[in-house]
Amino acid sequence: MVGRDVDDLPKNAANYTALTPLWFLDRAALVHPTRYSVVYGSRRYTWRDTYQRCRRLASALSNHSIGLGSTVAVIAPNVPAIYEAHFGVPMAGAVLNAVNIRLNASTIAFLLGHSSAAVVMVDQEFFALVEEALKILSEKNKGYRPLLLVVIGDENCDPSAFKYALGKGAIEYEKFLETGDPEFAWKPPEDEWQSIALGYTSGTTASPKGVVLSHRGAYLMSLSNPIIWGMNEGAIYLWTLPMFHCNGWCFTWCLAALCGTSICLRQVSAKAVYSAIAKNGVTHFCAAPVVLNTIVNAAPEETILPLLRVVHVMTAGAAPPPSVLFSMSKKGFRITHTYGLSETYGPSTVCVWKPEWDSLPPETQARLNARQGIRYVGLEGLDVVNPQSMRPVPADGTTIGEIVFRGNGVMKGYLKNPKANEEAFANGWFHSGDLAVKHPDGYIEIKDRSKDIIISGGENISSLEVENTLYQHPAIFEASVVARPDERWGESPCAFVTLKPSVDTSDEQHLVEDILKFCRSKMPAYWVPKSVVFGTLPKTATGKVQKHLLRAKAKVMGPIPMSKL
Repeated sequence: MVGRDVDDLPKNAANYTALTPLWFLDRAALVHPTRYSVVYGSRRYTWRDTYQRCRRLASALSNHSIGLGSTVAVIAPNVPAIYEAHFGVPMAGAVLNAVNIRLNASTIAFLLGHSSAAVVMVDQEFFALVEEALKILSEKNKGYRPLLLVVIGDENCDPSAFKYALGKGAIEYEKFLETGDPEFAWKPPEDEWQSIALGYTSGTTASPKGVVLSHRGAYLMSLSNPIIWGMNEGAIYLWTLPMFHCNGWCFTWCLAALCGTSICLRQVSAKAVYSAIAKNGVTHFCAAPVVLNTIVNAAPEETILPLLRVVHVMTAGAAPPPSVLFSMSKKGFRITHTYGLSETYGPSTVCVWKPEWDSLPPETQARLNARQGIRYVGLEGLDVVNPQSMRPVPADGTTIGEIVFRGNGVMKGYLKNPKANEEAFANGWFHSGDLAVKHPDGYIEIKDRSKDIIISGGENISSLEVENTLYQHPAIFEASVVARPDERWGESPCAFVTLKPSVDTSDEQHLVEDILKFCRSKMPAYWVPKSVVFGTLPKTATGKVQKHLLRAKAKVMGPIPMSKL
Protein backbone atom coordinates (compact mmCIF):
# COMPACT_ATOMS: atom_id res chain seq x y z
CA MET A 1 0.00 0.00 0.00
CA VAL A 2 1.38 3.42 -1.01
CA GLY A 3 1.18 5.98 1.79
CA ARG A 4 0.04 9.53 1.24
CA ASP A 5 0.75 12.84 2.89
CA VAL A 6 -1.65 14.41 5.40
CA ASP A 7 -2.71 16.95 2.76
CA ASP A 8 -2.97 17.41 -0.97
CA LEU A 9 -1.61 20.95 -1.08
CA PRO A 10 0.40 21.60 -4.27
CA LYS A 11 3.53 23.64 -4.80
CA ASN A 12 2.84 27.11 -6.11
CA ALA A 13 4.72 30.27 -7.05
CA ALA A 14 4.29 31.68 -3.54
CA ASN A 15 5.73 28.72 -1.62
CA TYR A 16 8.25 27.00 -3.87
CA THR A 17 11.23 28.18 -5.91
CA ALA A 18 14.31 26.48 -7.25
CA LEU A 19 17.32 26.75 -4.95
CA THR A 20 20.20 28.82 -6.36
CA PRO A 21 23.07 30.75 -4.73
CA LEU A 22 22.46 33.62 -7.18
CA TRP A 23 19.90 35.11 -4.77
CA PHE A 24 22.69 35.65 -2.24
CA LEU A 25 24.12 38.43 -4.43
CA ASP A 26 20.77 40.16 -4.85
CA ARG A 27 20.35 40.17 -1.05
CA ALA A 28 23.92 41.36 -0.32
CA ALA A 29 23.45 44.37 -2.61
CA LEU A 30 20.21 45.19 -0.81
CA VAL A 31 21.49 44.78 2.76
CA HIS A 32 25.01 46.20 2.43
CA PRO A 33 25.19 48.17 -0.83
CA THR A 34 28.20 50.23 0.31
CA ARG A 35 30.18 47.49 2.08
CA TYR A 36 33.23 46.28 0.20
CA SER A 37 32.57 43.06 -1.68
CA VAL A 38 35.88 42.64 -3.52
CA VAL A 39 39.27 44.22 -2.83
CA TYR A 40 42.14 43.75 -5.27
CA GLY A 41 45.15 46.00 -4.81
CA SER A 42 43.92 49.57 -5.23
CA ARG A 43 40.61 48.38 -6.70
CA ARG A 44 37.62 48.26 -4.39
CA TYR A 45 34.09 47.24 -5.29
CA THR A 46 30.99 47.44 -3.10
CA TRP A 47 28.17 44.91 -3.12
CA ARG A 48 26.11 47.36 -5.19
CA ASP A 49 29.02 47.57 -7.68
CA THR A 50 29.44 43.80 -7.85
CA TYR A 51 25.73 43.17 -8.36
CA GLN A 52 25.62 45.69 -11.20
CA ARG A 53 28.80 44.32 -12.78
CA CYS A 54 27.49 40.74 -12.62
CA ARG A 55 24.20 41.83 -14.18
CA ARG A 56 26.13 43.65 -16.91
CA LEU A 57 28.11 40.46 -17.57
CA ALA A 58 24.92 38.37 -17.75
CA SER A 59 23.34 40.92 -20.06
CA ALA A 60 26.40 41.16 -22.34
CA LEU A 61 26.52 37.36 -22.63
CA SER A 62 22.80 37.25 -23.41
CA ASN A 63 23.32 39.82 -26.16
CA HIS A 64 25.62 37.25 -27.80
CA SER A 65 22.97 34.50 -27.42
CA ILE A 66 24.83 32.88 -24.55
CA GLY A 67 22.33 31.22 -22.22
CA LEU A 68 20.88 27.85 -21.25
CA GLY A 69 23.01 25.10 -22.78
CA SER A 70 26.08 27.33 -23.22
CA THR A 71 29.41 26.98 -21.43
CA VAL A 72 31.63 29.95 -20.57
CA ALA A 73 35.27 29.17 -19.78
CA VAL A 74 37.22 31.53 -17.52
CA ILE A 75 40.99 31.28 -17.31
CA ALA A 76 42.26 33.67 -14.68
CA PRO A 77 43.97 33.85 -11.28
CA ASN A 78 42.11 35.27 -8.26
CA VAL A 79 41.09 38.63 -9.75
CA PRO A 80 37.67 40.36 -9.53
CA ALA A 81 36.54 39.12 -12.96
CA ILE A 82 36.60 35.44 -12.00
CA TYR A 83 34.58 36.22 -8.87
CA GLU A 84 32.04 38.13 -10.97
CA ALA A 85 31.84 35.22 -13.43
CA HIS A 86 30.56 32.96 -10.64
CA PHE A 87 27.37 35.02 -10.65
CA GLY A 88 27.24 36.70 -14.06
CA VAL A 89 27.61 33.52 -16.12
CA PRO A 90 24.81 31.52 -14.40
CA MET A 91 22.64 34.68 -14.29
CA ALA A 92 22.66 34.41 -18.08
CA GLY A 93 21.55 30.79 -17.71
CA ALA A 94 24.94 29.46 -18.82
CA VAL A 95 27.41 27.12 -17.10
CA LEU A 96 30.71 28.40 -15.70
CA ASN A 97 33.89 26.42 -16.36
CA ALA A 98 36.66 27.95 -14.25
CA VAL A 99 39.86 26.50 -15.76
CA ASN A 100 43.08 25.70 -13.94
CA ILE A 101 45.64 28.32 -15.07
CA ARG A 102 48.55 25.89 -14.77
CA LEU A 103 47.31 23.48 -17.42
CA ASN A 104 49.16 23.24 -20.71
CA ALA A 105 47.71 24.31 -24.04
CA SER A 106 46.79 20.81 -25.24
CA THR A 107 44.82 20.07 -22.04
CA ILE A 108 43.02 23.40 -22.24
CA ALA A 109 42.19 22.64 -25.88
CA PHE A 110 40.67 19.34 -24.75
CA LEU A 111 38.61 21.10 -22.04
CA LEU A 112 37.30 23.79 -24.40
CA GLY A 113 36.35 21.16 -26.98
CA HIS A 114 34.85 18.67 -24.53
CA SER A 115 32.74 21.35 -22.81
CA SER A 116 31.71 22.95 -26.14
CA ALA A 117 32.72 26.33 -24.72
CA ALA A 118 31.11 29.25 -26.53
CA VAL A 119 33.06 31.99 -24.75
CA VAL A 120 36.54 32.21 -23.24
CA MET A 121 37.24 34.95 -20.72
CA VAL A 122 41.00 35.01 -20.19
CA ASP A 123 43.35 37.06 -18.04
CA GLN A 124 45.94 38.90 -20.16
CA GLU A 125 48.80 36.89 -18.62
CA PHE A 126 47.33 33.68 -20.05
CA PHE A 127 46.18 34.94 -23.43
CA ALA A 128 49.10 33.37 -25.33
CA LEU A 129 48.32 30.03 -23.66
CA VAL A 130 44.68 30.24 -24.77
CA GLU A 131 45.71 31.32 -28.26
CA GLU A 132 47.86 28.19 -28.55
CA ALA A 133 45.00 26.04 -27.17
CA LEU A 134 42.54 27.46 -29.70
CA LYS A 135 45.00 26.76 -32.51
CA ILE A 136 45.23 23.10 -31.40
CA LEU A 137 41.44 22.94 -31.13
CA SER A 138 40.90 24.35 -34.65
CA GLU A 139 43.42 21.94 -36.17
CA LYS A 140 41.72 18.93 -34.57
CA ASN A 141 38.14 19.94 -35.39
CA LYS A 142 37.14 20.52 -39.01
CA GLY A 143 33.87 22.20 -38.08
CA TYR A 144 35.53 24.50 -35.55
CA ARG A 145 33.71 27.79 -34.96
CA PRO A 146 35.75 30.63 -33.43
CA LEU A 147 34.83 31.36 -29.82
CA LEU A 148 33.97 34.75 -28.37
CA LEU A 149 37.25 35.90 -26.79
CA VAL A 150 37.21 38.35 -23.86
CA VAL A 151 40.53 39.49 -22.36
CA ILE A 152 40.76 40.63 -18.73
CA GLY A 153 43.23 43.47 -18.33
CA ASP A 154 45.29 44.05 -15.20
CA GLU A 155 47.15 47.26 -14.44
CA ASN A 156 49.55 45.26 -12.23
CA CYS A 157 50.89 43.32 -15.24
CA ASP A 158 52.99 44.06 -18.31
CA PRO A 159 50.65 45.91 -20.73
CA SER A 160 52.22 44.34 -23.83
CA ALA A 161 50.27 41.06 -23.41
CA PHE A 162 47.02 43.03 -23.09
CA LYS A 163 47.76 45.08 -26.22
CA TYR A 164 48.66 41.88 -28.08
CA ALA A 165 45.31 40.29 -27.15
CA LEU A 166 43.37 43.34 -28.32
CA GLY A 167 45.34 43.27 -31.56
CA LYS A 168 44.21 39.68 -32.07
CA GLY A 169 40.57 40.71 -31.89
CA ALA A 170 39.81 39.94 -28.24
CA ILE A 171 37.22 42.15 -26.52
CA GLU A 172 38.36 44.01 -23.42
CA TYR A 173 36.46 42.74 -20.34
CA GLU A 174 35.55 46.20 -19.06
CA LYS A 175 34.35 47.24 -22.53
CA PHE A 176 32.34 43.99 -22.71
CA LEU A 177 30.65 44.87 -19.40
CA GLU A 178 29.77 48.31 -20.76
CA THR A 179 27.64 46.65 -23.44
CA GLY A 180 25.51 45.05 -20.71
CA ASP A 181 22.62 46.46 -18.69
CA PRO A 182 23.37 47.06 -14.97
CA GLU A 183 19.63 46.54 -14.28
CA PHE A 184 19.43 43.34 -16.36
CA ALA A 185 16.37 41.31 -15.31
CA TRP A 186 18.14 37.98 -14.80
CA LYS A 187 16.06 34.91 -14.12
CA PRO A 188 16.82 32.14 -11.66
CA PRO A 189 16.77 28.58 -13.02
CA GLU A 190 13.33 27.03 -13.35
CA ASP A 191 14.81 23.73 -12.19
CA GLU A 192 17.38 23.66 -9.37
CA TRP A 193 18.93 20.55 -11.02
CA GLN A 194 20.11 22.87 -13.80
CA SER A 195 23.90 23.00 -14.05
CA ILE A 196 25.68 25.99 -12.54
CA ALA A 197 29.31 24.97 -12.97
CA LEU A 198 31.62 22.52 -14.68
CA GLY A 199 35.07 21.64 -13.34
CA TYR A 200 37.64 19.15 -14.54
CA THR A 201 39.52 16.58 -12.48
CA SER A 202 43.29 16.38 -12.60
CA GLY A 203 43.35 13.67 -15.26
CA THR A 204 46.72 12.26 -14.22
CA THR A 205 46.44 9.01 -16.17
CA ALA A 206 43.71 9.74 -18.74
CA SER A 207 41.68 12.62 -20.11
CA PRO A 208 40.28 14.87 -17.36
CA LYS A 209 36.67 14.17 -16.36
CA GLY A 210 34.16 17.03 -16.38
CA VAL A 211 32.42 17.33 -12.99
CA VAL A 212 28.95 18.87 -13.37
CA LEU A 213 27.48 20.75 -10.38
CA SER A 214 23.87 21.89 -9.89
CA HIS A 215 22.35 25.13 -8.56
CA ARG A 216 20.79 23.07 -5.75
CA GLY A 217 24.06 21.52 -4.64
CA ALA A 218 25.92 24.84 -4.86
CA TYR A 219 23.22 26.52 -2.73
CA LEU A 220 23.29 23.87 0.00
CA MET A 221 27.07 23.54 0.17
CA SER A 222 27.53 27.34 0.18
CA LEU A 223 25.35 27.53 3.27
CA SER A 224 27.01 24.49 4.87
CA ASN A 225 30.42 26.20 4.81
CA PRO A 226 29.67 29.02 7.29
CA ILE A 227 27.72 26.67 9.58
CA ILE A 228 30.62 24.20 9.69
CA TRP A 229 33.23 26.93 10.12
CA GLY A 230 31.29 29.26 12.41
CA MET A 231 31.79 32.12 9.93
CA ASN A 232 30.01 35.32 10.84
CA GLU A 233 28.21 37.88 8.69
CA GLY A 234 30.76 40.34 7.29
CA ALA A 235 33.72 37.93 7.36
CA ILE A 236 36.85 39.21 5.62
CA TYR A 237 38.11 36.37 3.47
CA LEU A 238 41.53 36.11 1.82
CA TRP A 239 41.64 34.28 -1.51
CA THR A 240 44.70 32.05 -1.21
CA LEU A 241 42.70 29.12 -2.59
CA PRO A 242 42.25 29.37 -6.39
CA MET A 243 38.67 30.16 -7.39
CA PHE A 244 39.11 27.71 -10.25
CA HIS A 245 39.52 24.91 -7.71
CA CYS A 246 36.01 23.50 -7.04
CA ASN A 247 34.67 27.06 -7.48
CA GLY A 248 36.73 28.14 -4.50
CA TRP A 249 35.13 25.35 -2.42
CA CYS A 250 31.81 27.24 -2.90
CA PHE A 251 33.13 30.23 -0.91
CA THR A 252 32.57 32.39 -3.99
CA TRP A 253 28.82 32.13 -3.42
CA CYS A 254 29.09 31.72 0.36
CA LEU A 255 30.67 35.16 0.79
CA ALA A 256 27.69 36.80 -0.88
CA ALA A 257 25.38 35.00 1.56
CA LEU A 258 27.44 36.43 4.43
CA CYS A 259 27.81 39.88 2.83
CA GLY A 260 31.52 39.37 3.45
CA THR A 261 34.55 40.86 1.75
CA SER A 262 36.85 39.04 -0.69
CA ILE A 263 40.50 40.04 -0.58
CA CYS A 264 41.99 38.87 -3.89
CA LEU A 265 45.62 37.87 -4.34
CA ARG A 266 47.04 37.38 -7.80
CA GLN A 267 49.98 35.42 -6.43
CA VAL A 268 50.16 33.66 -3.09
CA SER A 269 53.20 33.85 -0.83
CA ALA A 270 53.69 33.83 2.93
CA LYS A 271 54.58 37.53 2.82
CA ALA A 272 51.41 38.38 0.85
CA VAL A 273 49.27 36.39 3.30
CA TYR A 274 50.71 38.09 6.39
CA SER A 275 50.51 41.50 4.70
CA ALA A 276 46.83 41.01 3.83
CA ILE A 277 46.06 39.91 7.39
CA ALA A 278 47.73 43.07 8.74
CA LYS A 279 46.34 45.56 6.19
CA ASN A 280 42.85 44.20 5.54
CA GLY A 281 41.87 42.61 8.83
CA VAL A 282 41.50 39.15 7.29
CA THR A 283 39.45 36.80 9.47
CA HIS A 284 39.41 33.65 7.31
CA PHE A 285 41.26 31.93 4.49
CA CYS A 286 41.39 28.47 2.92
CA ALA A 287 44.53 26.70 1.80
CA ALA A 288 45.91 23.31 0.89
CA PRO A 289 48.49 21.90 3.35
CA VAL A 290 51.30 22.87 0.96
CA VAL A 291 50.42 26.56 1.49
CA LEU A 292 50.29 26.07 5.27
CA ASN A 293 53.72 24.48 5.09
CA THR A 294 55.02 27.56 3.25
CA ILE A 295 53.58 29.83 5.97
CA VAL A 296 55.04 27.67 8.75
CA ASN A 297 58.52 27.77 7.17
CA ALA A 298 58.47 31.43 6.09
CA ALA A 299 61.55 33.51 6.84
CA PRO A 300 61.17 35.92 9.81
CA GLU A 301 61.24 38.96 7.48
CA GLU A 302 58.19 37.61 5.61
CA THR A 303 56.04 37.18 8.71
CA ILE A 304 54.10 39.61 10.89
CA LEU A 305 53.80 38.03 14.32
CA PRO A 306 52.16 37.86 16.73
CA LEU A 307 48.77 37.97 15.00
CA LEU A 308 46.58 40.77 16.38
CA ARG A 309 43.52 38.52 16.20
CA VAL A 310 42.72 34.86 15.64
CA VAL A 311 42.75 34.01 11.94
CA HIS A 312 40.65 31.01 10.99
CA VAL A 313 42.14 28.67 8.40
CA MET A 314 40.32 25.87 6.60
CA THR A 315 42.60 23.28 5.07
CA ALA A 316 41.81 20.49 2.61
CA GLY A 317 43.07 19.18 -0.71
CA ALA A 318 45.46 16.62 0.78
CA ALA A 319 45.81 14.99 4.17
CA PRO A 320 47.73 17.55 6.30
CA PRO A 321 50.71 16.32 8.34
CA PRO A 322 49.95 16.75 12.07
CA SER A 323 53.31 18.54 12.47
CA VAL A 324 52.16 21.29 10.07
CA LEU A 325 48.83 21.70 11.92
CA PHE A 326 50.72 21.91 15.21
CA SER A 327 53.09 24.60 13.88
CA MET A 328 50.22 26.68 12.45
CA SER A 329 48.39 26.55 15.80
CA LYS A 330 51.53 27.73 17.61
CA LYS A 331 51.59 30.81 15.35
CA GLY A 332 48.02 31.74 16.34
CA PHE A 333 46.03 30.33 13.43
CA ARG A 334 42.93 28.28 14.27
CA ILE A 335 42.77 25.32 11.90
CA THR A 336 39.61 23.62 10.70
CA HIS A 337 40.44 20.46 8.78
CA THR A 338 38.03 19.42 6.04
CA TYR A 339 38.09 16.90 3.22
CA GLY A 340 36.31 16.46 -0.09
CA LEU A 341 36.69 16.23 -3.83
CA SER A 342 35.70 18.16 -6.95
CA GLU A 343 32.84 15.66 -7.16
CA THR A 344 31.52 16.78 -3.72
CA TYR A 345 31.60 20.56 -4.31
CA GLY A 346 34.93 20.73 -2.48
CA PRO A 347 35.04 20.02 1.27
CA SER A 348 32.19 17.84 2.48
CA THR A 349 33.55 16.34 5.71
CA VAL A 350 34.98 18.17 8.71
CA CYS A 351 37.04 17.20 11.73
CA VAL A 352 34.71 18.81 14.26
CA TRP A 353 36.70 20.04 17.25
CA LYS A 354 35.53 18.59 20.57
CA PRO A 355 35.82 20.58 23.84
CA GLU A 356 37.34 17.59 25.62
CA TRP A 357 40.35 17.86 23.31
CA ASP A 358 41.25 21.26 24.78
CA SER A 359 43.00 19.66 27.78
CA LEU A 360 45.09 17.26 25.66
CA PRO A 361 48.77 17.87 24.78
CA PRO A 362 49.14 20.05 21.61
CA GLU A 363 50.75 17.19 19.67
CA THR A 364 47.77 14.94 20.46
CA GLN A 365 45.36 17.71 19.45
CA ALA A 366 47.15 18.05 16.09
CA ARG A 367 47.00 14.29 15.51
CA LEU A 368 43.26 14.19 16.25
CA ASN A 369 42.65 17.27 14.06
CA ALA A 370 44.49 15.60 11.15
CA ARG A 371 41.58 13.15 10.74
CA GLN A 372 39.00 13.81 8.04
CA GLY A 373 36.12 13.65 10.50
CA ILE A 374 32.38 13.47 9.87
CA ARG A 375 29.98 14.60 7.15
CA TYR A 376 29.03 18.21 6.43
CA VAL A 377 25.57 19.54 7.33
CA GLY A 378 24.71 19.54 3.60
CA LEU A 379 25.77 15.93 3.03
CA GLU A 380 23.38 13.13 3.95
CA GLY A 381 25.58 10.06 3.68
CA LEU A 382 29.24 9.27 4.45
CA ASP A 383 30.79 5.92 5.26
CA VAL A 384 33.86 3.72 4.95
CA VAL A 385 32.98 0.42 3.29
CA ASN A 386 34.46 -2.77 1.97
CA PRO A 387 34.37 -1.97 -1.79
CA GLN A 388 33.52 -5.58 -2.68
CA SER A 389 30.65 -6.20 -0.25
CA MET A 390 29.69 -2.51 0.34
CA ARG A 391 29.39 -3.34 4.04
CA PRO A 392 30.61 -0.64 6.48
CA VAL A 393 33.98 -1.42 8.06
CA PRO A 394 34.03 -1.76 11.86
CA ALA A 395 34.76 1.43 13.79
CA ASP A 396 38.04 0.05 15.13
CA GLY A 397 40.51 2.55 13.67
CA THR A 398 42.42 -0.19 11.84
CA THR A 399 40.20 -1.87 9.20
CA ILE A 400 40.72 -0.11 5.88
CA GLY A 401 37.89 0.51 3.41
CA GLU A 402 36.85 3.02 0.75
CA ILE A 403 35.23 6.37 1.57
CA VAL A 404 31.80 6.69 -0.08
CA PHE A 405 29.38 9.63 -0.24
CA ARG A 406 25.66 10.05 -0.79
CA GLY A 407 23.36 13.09 -0.84
CA ASN A 408 22.88 16.61 -2.12
CA GLY A 409 26.59 17.35 -1.78
CA VAL A 410 27.46 14.96 -4.60
CA MET A 411 27.89 16.07 -8.23
CA LYS A 412 25.30 15.49 -10.96
CA GLY A 413 27.85 13.33 -12.75
CA TYR A 414 30.69 13.44 -15.28
CA LEU A 415 29.97 15.26 -18.53
CA LYS A 416 29.57 12.95 -21.57
CA ASN A 417 31.07 10.00 -19.70
CA PRO A 418 28.45 7.30 -18.94
CA LYS A 419 31.06 4.62 -18.19
CA ALA A 420 32.76 6.77 -15.53
CA ASN A 421 29.35 7.62 -14.04
CA GLU A 422 28.40 3.96 -13.81
CA GLU A 423 31.62 3.21 -11.93
CA ALA A 424 31.47 6.30 -9.71
CA PHE A 425 27.84 5.75 -8.64
CA ALA A 426 27.93 1.94 -8.32
CA ASN A 427 25.61 0.51 -5.63
CA GLY A 428 23.96 3.86 -4.92
CA TRP A 429 27.04 5.61 -3.51
CA PHE A 430 29.71 7.91 -4.94
CA HIS A 431 33.04 6.11 -4.73
CA SER A 432 35.95 8.40 -3.78
CA GLY A 433 38.86 6.02 -4.36
CA ASP A 434 40.28 7.13 -1.00
CA LEU A 435 41.13 4.47 1.56
CA ALA A 436 40.38 5.17 5.22
CA VAL A 437 39.58 3.76 8.62
CA LYS A 438 36.68 4.62 10.93
CA HIS A 439 37.50 5.35 14.56
CA PRO A 440 35.32 4.38 17.55
CA ASP A 441 34.03 7.99 17.73
CA GLY A 442 32.79 7.73 14.12
CA TYR A 443 35.49 10.03 12.69
CA ILE A 444 37.09 8.78 9.49
CA GLU A 445 40.81 9.03 8.74
CA ILE A 446 42.38 8.67 5.29
CA LYS A 447 45.21 6.21 5.03
CA ASP A 448 45.87 6.54 1.28
CA ARG A 449 44.50 6.77 -2.21
CA SER A 450 43.75 3.26 -3.44
CA LYS A 451 46.44 3.66 -6.10
CA ASP A 452 49.01 5.03 -3.60
CA ILE A 453 48.99 2.19 -1.08
CA ILE A 454 52.35 0.37 -1.05
CA ILE A 455 52.23 -3.43 -0.85
CA SER A 456 55.56 -4.68 0.44
CA GLY A 457 55.94 -8.42 1.00
CA GLY A 458 52.16 -8.72 1.11
CA GLU A 459 51.85 -6.03 3.83
CA ASN A 460 50.02 -2.75 3.17
CA ILE A 461 52.01 0.41 3.91
CA SER A 462 50.23 3.77 4.07
CA SER A 463 52.33 6.32 2.18
CA LEU A 464 50.61 9.07 4.22
CA GLU A 465 51.73 7.54 7.52
CA VAL A 466 55.34 7.44 6.32
CA GLU A 467 55.07 11.03 5.01
CA ASN A 468 53.68 12.26 8.34
CA THR A 469 56.76 10.85 10.10
CA LEU A 470 59.15 12.37 7.55
CA TYR A 471 57.58 15.81 8.08
CA GLN A 472 58.71 15.63 11.73
CA HIS A 473 62.38 15.54 10.68
CA PRO A 474 63.92 19.00 11.27
CA ALA A 475 65.62 19.14 7.85
CA ILE A 476 62.59 18.22 5.76
CA PHE A 477 60.38 20.86 4.16
CA GLU A 478 58.19 18.53 2.05
CA ALA A 479 57.98 14.79 1.54
CA SER A 480 56.11 12.38 -0.71
CA VAL A 481 56.35 8.61 -0.58
CA VAL A 482 55.57 6.21 -3.44
CA ALA A 483 56.17 2.56 -4.27
CA ARG A 484 59.43 1.58 -5.95
CA PRO A 485 59.94 -1.89 -7.44
CA ASP A 486 61.85 -4.16 -5.07
CA GLU A 487 63.38 -7.52 -6.13
CA ARG A 488 62.75 -9.07 -2.73
CA TRP A 489 59.55 -7.44 -1.45
CA GLY A 490 57.81 -6.58 -4.72
CA GLU A 491 57.52 -2.94 -3.66
CA SER A 492 59.13 -0.80 -1.01
CA PRO A 493 58.72 2.85 0.05
CA CYS A 494 60.69 5.47 -1.86
CA ALA A 495 60.80 8.93 -0.28
CA PHE A 496 61.07 12.05 -2.43
CA VAL A 497 62.15 14.88 -0.17
CA THR A 498 62.53 18.67 -0.42
CA LEU A 499 64.92 20.04 2.19
CA LYS A 500 64.54 23.34 4.02
CA PRO A 501 66.62 26.17 2.49
CA SER A 502 68.80 26.44 5.61
CA VAL A 503 69.95 22.82 5.44
CA ASP A 504 73.58 22.11 4.49
CA THR A 505 73.41 19.78 1.46
CA SER A 506 77.16 19.27 1.00
CA ASP A 507 76.96 15.70 2.36
CA GLU A 508 73.77 14.18 0.97
CA GLN A 509 74.71 10.64 2.01
CA HIS A 510 74.95 11.73 5.64
CA LEU A 511 71.54 13.38 5.33
CA VAL A 512 70.03 10.19 3.90
CA GLU A 513 71.49 8.14 6.75
CA ASP A 514 70.17 10.62 9.32
CA ILE A 515 66.67 10.55 7.80
CA LEU A 516 66.59 6.74 7.72
CA LYS A 517 67.86 6.54 11.31
CA PHE A 518 65.07 8.95 12.30
CA CYS A 519 62.49 6.80 10.49
CA ARG A 520 63.72 3.59 12.13
CA SER A 521 63.15 5.19 15.55
CA LYS A 522 59.57 6.18 14.66
CA MET A 523 58.01 3.41 12.54
CA PRO A 524 57.99 -0.33 11.84
CA ALA A 525 61.09 -1.55 10.00
CA TYR A 526 59.22 -2.52 6.82
CA TRP A 527 57.77 1.03 6.58
CA VAL A 528 61.20 2.68 6.50
CA PRO A 529 61.98 4.02 3.00
CA LYS A 530 64.55 1.93 1.17
CA SER A 531 65.55 4.96 -0.92
CA VAL A 532 65.55 8.75 -0.47
CA VAL A 533 65.64 11.20 -3.39
CA PHE A 534 66.20 14.95 -2.88
CA GLY A 535 64.59 17.59 -5.09
CA THR A 536 61.50 19.72 -5.72
CA LEU A 537 58.19 17.87 -5.70
CA PRO A 538 55.99 18.21 -8.82
CA LYS A 539 52.59 19.66 -7.93
CA THR A 540 49.21 20.51 -9.43
CA ALA A 541 47.91 24.09 -9.31
CA THR A 542 46.05 23.28 -6.10
CA GLY A 543 49.18 22.14 -4.32
CA LYS A 544 48.69 18.39 -4.60
CA VAL A 545 51.84 16.41 -5.22
CA GLN A 546 51.68 14.62 -8.58
CA LYS A 547 52.46 11.16 -7.31
CA HIS A 548 51.99 9.58 -10.72
CA LEU A 549 55.11 11.47 -11.88
CA LEU A 550 57.04 10.31 -8.82
CA ARG A 551 55.89 6.71 -9.35
CA ALA A 552 57.14 6.92 -12.94
CA LYS A 553 60.46 8.31 -11.69
CA ALA A 554 60.77 5.51 -9.12
CA LYS A 555 60.06 2.95 -11.83
CA VAL A 556 62.79 4.42 -14.06
CA MET A 557 65.20 4.16 -11.10
CA GLY A 558 64.72 0.42 -11.39
CA PRO A 559 64.07 -2.19 -8.68
CA ILE A 560 66.00 -2.24 -5.43
CA PRO A 561 68.28 -5.28 -5.83
CA MET A 562 68.00 -8.24 -3.50
CA SER A 563 70.76 -8.29 -0.91
CA LYS A 564 73.55 -10.76 -1.70
CA LEU A 565 74.12 -11.33 2.03
